[in-house]
Amino acid sequence: MQDNKIKDNWINKFGLSHPLLIAGPCSAETEEQVLEVAHQLKNTSTSILRAGIWKPRTRPGNFEGVGAIGLKWLQRAKEETGLLIATEVANANHVELALEHDVDILWIGARTTVSPFVVQEIAQAMKGIDKIVLVKNPVNPDLALWEGAIERLYAQNINKIGAIHRGFSTYGQNHYRNNPEWQIPIDFKNNFPDVPLLIDPSHIAGNRDKIAYLCQKALDLNYEGMMIETHPNPDKAWSDAKQQITPQRLQEITENLRVRTAKVDQQLSAEVLEKLRTKIDIVDDKIIDLLAKRMAIASEIGEWKKENNVSILQVERWNQVLARMLGLGEETNLSETFILRLYKAIHQESINHQNKIINK
Repeated sequence: MQDNKIKDNWINKFGLSHPLLIAGPCSAETEEQVLEVAHQLKNTSTSILRAGIWKPRTRPGNFEGVGAIGLKWLQRAKEETGLLIATEVANANHVELALEHDVDILWIGARTTVSPFVVQEIAQAMKGIDKIVLVKNPVNPDLALWEGAIERLYAQNINKIGAIHRGFSTYGQNHYRNNPEWQIPIDFKNNFPDVPLLIDPSHIAGNRDKIAYLCQKALDLNYEGMMIETHPNPDKAWSDAKQQITPQRLQEITENLRVRTAKVDQQLSAEVLEKLRTKIDIVDDKIIDLLAKRMAIASEIGEWKKENNVSILQVERWNQVLARMLGLGEETNLSETFILRLYKAIHQESINHQNKIINK
């Protein structure tokens, strides 16, 4: 980001000794449910109560939120517990209603971030407000859209901004509901180092059993907080039941998380770490060298295919290679997801090399 103006370091103003925790139900369902979960969360590390009031659903017919009446329930929860309140806004009208009900934190959802037109309208409706605004990554793995939404908010003099990593949609079956694509939020943080980055493990996982692991991994990558869907009776939730946890489970998870030191103790650890990093650099050099050699062989195969009028894609051979690599990956403790993505990329690059030769 080229803008050098000082941003409001809002997350430090909470004065916490632990990462910021935002928790609450996927959807506000009834006033009783909102108040019950709020009072339970008051006894945890939670600073902010979240609840969806308007729920943008992938397909019609699913529960789409209780609407503006839920804002009154959040207000009452705030009065009774002292927790700040947060909800998602998807258009300018939502912003107006949320501000009328003194919502402390507004967030822009993943389905909204994909549309610069809608983000611009929301940003203009928020112009100059002294509220915290969080932006979830877009559903598709597009860093520019995520960064563009942040920039549109800054352009409207909104300085209390944070980003939420909630994973990215993929086609077909995956280990996660939304693939984390960890490199994208890492790149985002490099470009926007002053913007607090939070993880939404609920939407990444789609399964409550994976939430603890995802939270720890995020903290290991220096994320500053978490937004976790929490419900007094998750299995009875009206939306996204499988990915919600109880306040009791939330407290168990947060108590067992380890916050690691972001910077190396120069006196004790720098020399050891530098030696290990040097080893990685050496291995990385070898990887690039081996990949270059592999592509050179692929080019030789391309020459042979051109001379013998053979098609580039050989499905049977590709399936053999993939099966072999998956087997080796399992033996060496490399995840199936990693091997699939790595070798699909290698295969595509091999095809590109052969295609250039055949079509000279």
